[in-house]
Amino acid sequence: MTHTRKEVVEEAHKLAKMMANIEEIDRFKQLEAKLNENQKIQIMIKKIKALQKQAVNFQAYGKQEALKKVEAEIDRLQNEIDEIPIVQEFKDSQVVINDILQLVSNTIAREVTNEVIRSTNGDLLAGETGSKAGTSSCGH
Repeated sequence: MTHTRKEVVEEAHKLAKMMANIEEIDRFKQLEAKLNENQKIQIMIKKIKALQKQAVNFQAYGKQEALKKVEAEIDRLQNEIDEIPIVQEFKDSQVVINDILQLVSNTIAREVTNEVIRSTNGDLLAGETGSKAGTSSCGH
């Protein structure tokens, strides 16, 4: 059975909606909301953004000493933010979600390749399609 590109994209949208409602994504959204509500964190983020603007100006005008001081303060604030437990939880949550997305992406790629091999009566173990050349594959 042949499918159109449009049908495949529609199925991808359905999969994306399903994934957007898994437990790990809900946890990510809850943590993000907590971060956005945390005044201490928001104040520190605003300070970092202001310091980053200063750093750009200092760099543009060649003020290396001032730039080093501002960059050190940015690093200090960033480290302080990273020490806050909710921030670490949020970062861990991002890693979990990225791992899930990678797993889904790799599974799709592998299954597309395997399906091409199967449909051409190729050799799954060798990763080769059943074409005359015998060496072609999807490259995944």
